[in-house]
Amino acid sequence: MSIWNPTSGGPESNRRRSQRVILSIAVTVCNEGGHRDVPFEEETRTLVVSANGALIALASKVEKIQLLRLKNRGTKAEQVCKVMYIGPVSDGKVQIGVEFTTLAPEFWGVTFPPEGCMVSGQSSASRTKK
Repeated sequence: MSIWNPTSGGPESNRRRSQRVILSIAVTVCNEGGHRDVPFEEETRTLVVSANGALIALASKVEKIQLLRLKNRGTKAEQVCKVMYIGPVSDGKVQIGVEFTTLAPEFWGVTFPPEGCMVSGQSSASRTKK
């Protein structure tokens, strides 16, 4: 099993569509009720967010491609997402990477820089792989 690193990315980091931000936001997660899903609702916090989803820690068991509903407890906004990554266990919770099923860049209340935007102090030469 590969370990996801928010700063260097994981095995699929070259497919990222938006920048990631380490940010703890209170969310409630529940399943969308497929025929094999055991109903659950869990309060947790994000570990990392992006315009396309998040990395969260869950005690509930989920499977890849399973549909979940995230509720941002601060704004009360809700968004359906799909489990795209199941990572390591820490403190009895599994890291879960979720991707929104529809565009929702405003869901987290964060303005994400446009793709290709330079990080302060980073030159374009230092971002180019040699």
